[in-house]
Amino acid sequence: MATTRKVIVIGGGPAGLMAAEILAARGLRVDVFDAMLSAGRKFLLAGIGGLNLTHSEPAPAFISRYRERQDVLAPMLEDFGADALREWAHGLGVETFVGSSGRVFPREMKAAPLLRAWLHRLREAGVRFHVRHRWLGWQADTSNPTSGLRFATPGGERIVAADAVVLALGGASWAKLGSDGAWVPWLEARGIGIAPLKPANCGFDVGRQAGSTSGEGWSGHFRERFVGEPVKSVAATFIDAQGESHHRAGECMISATGLEGGLIYALSAPLRETIAASGSATLHLDLAPGRSLERLVEDLSRPRGSRSMSSHLQSKAGITGVKAGLLRECTTAAEFADPARLAAAIKALPLRLAAPRPLDEAISTAGGVLFEDVDEHLMLRALPGVFCCGEMLDWEAPTGGHLLTACFATGRAAGESAADWLASLS
Repeated sequence: MATTRKVIVIGGGPAGLMAAEILAARGLRVDVFDAMLSAGRKFLLAGIGGLNLTHSEPAPAFISRYRERQDVLAPMLEDFGADALREWAHGLGVETFVGSSGRVFPREMKAAPLLRAWLHRLREAGVRFHVRHRWLGWQADTSNPTSGLRFATPGGERIVAADAVVLALGGASWAKLGSDGAWVPWLEARGIGIAPLKPANCGFDVGRQAGSTSGEGWSGHFRERFVGEPVKSVAATFIDAQGESHHRAGECMISATGLEGGLIYALSAPLRETIAASGSATLHLDLAPGRSLERLVEDLSRPRGSRSMSSHLQSKAGITGVKAGLLRECTTAAEFADPARLAAAIKALPLRLAAPRPLDEAISTAGGVLFEDVDEHLMLRALPGVFCCGEMLDWEAPTGGHLLTACFATGRAAGESAADWLASLS
């Protein structure tokens, strides 16, 4: 016999849609509300350059990416981790493959085919969608947390009630796609603890460098020549405020104000925390990770004859283009002229990072609803019948498929928990 119980899911991103799928499969009436013109807008944006669904690394390494929240997320990731997510995608007719970096992508690389197939399946399962419905919190006199839900719509304010509510409101990055963090004061007013929202997987502004003669950040000459240039095959090392060393190989990109890209995103959490604690963080770039310091000193010390210093750097150290530009930007004239000091700079070029880029530019958000304020079923302790999932919870992870996997996993967990909670009331 079909149930008459109704669940509202607020937020049409991966976490909310996964919760809706589970709830519908459990025989519940499900309505998804989203502020945008269509569901999954940020999901589509994430897939423009190739949708990185998940990662193929072993489970212990995968779970460790969630840092201090790995223990609380581990059960959900064990229930619905990388392998389960790939099987789920296959069930939508979307084949996946493992790239050379271990990242997992749809065969077509795009998010749109997967999202179209998913939304079709959800509608076939009876899920109803209400777009251009922006949640405004609760009516002031509402004591029941699953009723008196206010939505701004093109036709005016609408009040909605349900038997259970799943909040999948995202963080506060890319506000134009719906994740604006407007929900924070509404939950705080209901006694829910919220860790401040901060940028994650973000770029960083550089401070004044050693070779700079004026101002903060890149010189005008360097900015004009190298903004948008990738810095490939490098390794980054820095010591955080607690004295722990972090090391990562990969590539980054020169931005107008500093650095961004995968290598920087992977280190963004400890970099952000170190800047908050110490005022800045010094990142050391190894511009020639395949060469030893001793070999560089020997090669750079060879006479260059009539060749220019640029030619000498290229032939003896493989340093050219943006790497050569970074060396000139971040070393003094005396360091650049001394083979031993220049070699040391090539192996550990110091870059002072002064601040993370603004939250709205970040790929994702750190902070959110404290796990201490939800029970083991992701229900808010102070608001019975209201469940949270996705990026609005207080966790973060690097790009590489970890972000999306945890959104799917927590959405699935919240859907199952909401269905179980309603069943327990029968």
